[in-house]
Amino acid sequence: MMGQMERVQAIASESTDTIPQEFIRPENEQPGLTTYGGQARKVPIVDFSDPHEVNLVRSIVDASSKWGMFQIVNHEIPGEAIRKLQEVGKEFFELPQEEKEAYAKPVGSKSVEGYGTKLQKEVEGKKGWVDHLFHKIWPPHAINYQFWPKNPPSYREANEEYAKHLHGVVEKLLRTLSLGLGLEGKELKAAVGGNELVYLMKINYYPPCPRPDLALGVVAHSDMCAITILVPNEVQGLQAFLDGCWYDVKYIPNALIIHIGDQIEILSNGKYKSVFHRSTVNKENTRMSWPVFLEPPSELELGPHPKLISEDNPPKYKTKKYSDYVYCKLNKIPQ
Repeated sequence: MMGQMERVQAIASESTDTIPQEFIRPENEQPGLTTYGGQARKVPIVDFSDPHEVNLVRSIVDASSKWGMFQIVNHEIPGEAIRKLQEVGKEFFELPQEEKEAYAKPVGSKSVEGYGTKLQKEVEGKKGWVDHLFHKIWPPHAINYQFWPKNPPSYREANEEYAKHLHGVVEKLLRTLSLGLGLEGKELKAAVGGNELVYLMKINYYPPCPRPDLALGVVAHSDMCAITILVPNEVQGLQAFLDGCWYDVKYIPNALIIHIGDQIEILSNGKYKSVFHRSTVNKENTRMSWPVFLEPPSELELGPHPKLISEDNPPKYKTKKYSDYVYCKLNKIPQ
């Protein structure tokens, strides 16, 4: 088992006014030097309750083609369900370290599930200022309850309730994105795995950091899944990259932040962009976020959708099994 001292939460609790060298990013990544300082462009906000589907499709297509990210409001997930999800996640991370270690990702595990700190090959040994917990919340047969905290006691109920409410959002997102490509409403969902689409919950825990200008919570990346649906807490931290600049994604209470992931970019043959994003940390406050990654089943092959390919629009991406894509991405092997 990992020594406790390697958890960022433990390092943060005894930090003075400096941070260990391995958390200091190179200058071209330091948020203090690279965050856009002028009149910031805003990530689009989409009213999910717009009764005119044509308008909804248009705004989602615009946002997905330009930013690869948008925030949705009026999405029908009760504020209470979101609040409870956040409450139980925060309670878990506030447990004594030993109790959290009981959920640690097993050594040598092929899955990301469990409590942990390091996720992938870090370039030049640099680390992100974050701890995390991963576990699947859908479909039922894919769930492994050994990674669901028993404490707080309402953890399971809160996560099941949130998962139940997510389905409507997922259906509507996939339908509008599908229509936006000129496909039929159900075709994109089928292409990402239909009812076998996996909902992978991750909780990110970013403790206060004495030098938020030098560190990053999560380094710049795009998500390898199809779509990410993220709930943040009120502490600012998410940034999106557009036209060579890093912009803060402003917190909106009860909004869901949607990231287009690599698989939707591939399926759309590049029409939709997988958003390049990162997270910064805060000097005084703990930032947390709850992304759910919508992942195709590992054996499913994904490539540009056949109906979008023509002589004028040849495939820009390879077709490959999702598990192979993930392996390459985590090991920094060109796709």
